[in-house]
Amino acid sequence: MAPERDTNGHDNHAFSLETRFCDLPGPKNKDNQDSFVDGDSNKLAYCVTDVPPWYLCIILGIQHCLTAFGGIIAIPLILSQGLCLQHDGVSQSHLISTIFFVSGICTLLQVTFGVRLPILQGGTFTLLAPSMAMLSMPEWRCPDWTQNASLVNTSSAEFTEVWQSRMRVLQGSIMVGSLLQVFVGFSGLIGLLMRFIGPLTIAPTISLIGLSLFDSAGTSAGNHWGISSMTTALIILFSQYLRQVPVPFPMYNRDKRWHTSCVYVFQILSILLGITLSWLICYILTICDVLPADPEQYGYLARTDLKGDVVGQAPWLNFPYPGQWGSPTVSLAGVVGIFAGVISSMIESVGDYHACARLSGAPPPPKHAINRGIGIEGIGCLLAGAWGTGNGTTSYSENVGALGITKVGSRMVIVASGVLMIVMGMFGKVGAVFTTIPSPVIGGMFMVMFGVITAAGVSNLQYADMNSSRNILIFGFSMFSGLVIPNWILKNPNAIATGVVELDQMLQVLLTTGMFVGGFFGFVLDNTIPGSKQERGILAWNKSHEEDSTNTLESGEVYDLPFGISVSSSSWLRYIPFCPAGGSNSG
Repeated sequence: MAPERDTNGHDNHAFSLETRFCDLPGPKNKDNQDSFVDGDSNKLAYCVTDVPPWYLCIILGIQHCLTAFGGIIAIPLILSQGLCLQHDGVSQSHLISTIFFVSGICTLLQVTFGVRLPILQGGTFTLLAPSMAMLSMPEWRCPDWTQNASLVNTSSAEFTEVWQSRMRVLQGSIMVGSLLQVFVGFSGLIGLLMRFIGPLTIAPTISLIGLSLFDSAGTSAGNHWGISSMTTALIILFSQYLRQVPVPFPMYNRDKRWHTSCVYVFQILSILLGITLSWLICYILTICDVLPADPEQYGYLARTDLKGDVVGQAPWLNFPYPGQWGSPTVSLAGVVGIFAGVISSMIESVGDYHACARLSGAPPPPKHAINRGIGIEGIGCLLAGAWGTGNGTTSYSENVGALGITKVGSRMVIVASGVLMIVMGMFGKVGAVFTTIPSPVIGGMFMVMFGVITAAGVSNLQYADMNSSRNILIFGFSMFSGLVIPNWILKNPNAIATGVVELDQMLQVLLTTGMFVGGFFGFVLDNTIPGSKQERGILAWNKSHEEDSTNTLESGEVYDLPFGISVSSSSWLRYIPFCPAGGSNSG
């Protein structure tokens, strides 16, 4: 989940599509091309504005849903710990259904009215850290009885109020916090913000998102280290060792009739395959009574029958709606924490837009498209808060990478993904199935996922001169502070006592959010300690995010407003930052 995370190393087509091809826009310096645009792999089967056959849209749409699967379901499963929902599988399934439903809506909004690139929207880990920090405050900590499965009556009004009151305050904080992203996007301020943010701010911010979640990963994985290690090993095996191994599949088209075509299944579905195989093994070990049936014994939580008949209890159809958990409430401390997460999310998304444009055969996104994309993401977070996902939405780097693998850059494929996610969110039993995944299997997935997020943040340092003692100090101090300060505050929750309760709560959330602490120190030190733009990595960073604001016909076809809406004839609209006529003057 890092800005401009490309797909170096993915040299093969995931689908052997021998149809029409278009060139990827290569870099201006032809001697310095990335490995994935060498030779024939510099061809796209379908560009961003093309419409593939309907069956291909559905197949690749399902693939994009499955690619985002790990990140989307991880968020409600982590949140369930702070919401006191560990032992309520039915409510967990409702959360999973809701986040799928809202992610589908936000994807359709982004592709149709936002940046208009083939980029999927889903839950964001940047809002997870401040959310968990807020839920760890003394007044929101879970009562002891909710941690004991034998004492929890999931149908009781008392238990329902315990978790829904926490969800409502989370909803309200996300809705208010998202207004900042809406304002920054539609006002064009994202361009001004990006002038002061470089690799030395982004690297600790993103890395600390992954590092701050190590406790969740360790707790889940530690329930059975054998199962979690197997899951981790399988994901690594599929995603790295077997990623270039093609699997023949029978296919049919009018020209070739029935024929076999190679699909790089392991590369595309590594997380899903790893989880499914481990899940199946846990099921076999459960029905054979190899895993202990005594809750006090080690390994009990690896069983697949702990949630009872949660799939049977879940409704076939479940239509999520705004305010389904009650009227949202607002916490000032939560809002300020969400602000920090929203800023990080915006920075990530700008990088993702450029990477997506490159891989989908589109020209670099003009400023009006970026402004509109960030604004629509803010609206997406507002909708996510209203529906009650407990999270927001952001652009998914994983799916940007999938474009480079499949060589299909059509936004109609992402439209199909959005529709599929809405349908998945309306089938309650789909979310219920995911809640039966054993905790150690989830922990094994977390070990890989959070490690990749941490490394993706560090990878931004490639733009900065890391032979510079200045940069080493800034990055090292920012990272270390982002670990030390939140850890100390959590161990000493009463240390902050200004005499103003609201201020205490606000500082508590901010200082226990490692992402904010590290990013804050990185931002302040990078902008105050003397250093050249080249040393700071600003020049290389800007070059990698080089923008082309010329209104070419191709750019207009991709980024102009949909349904033939034209604004160029109105002179006053050129001052609106998110309209095509005014894009070059914004930011």
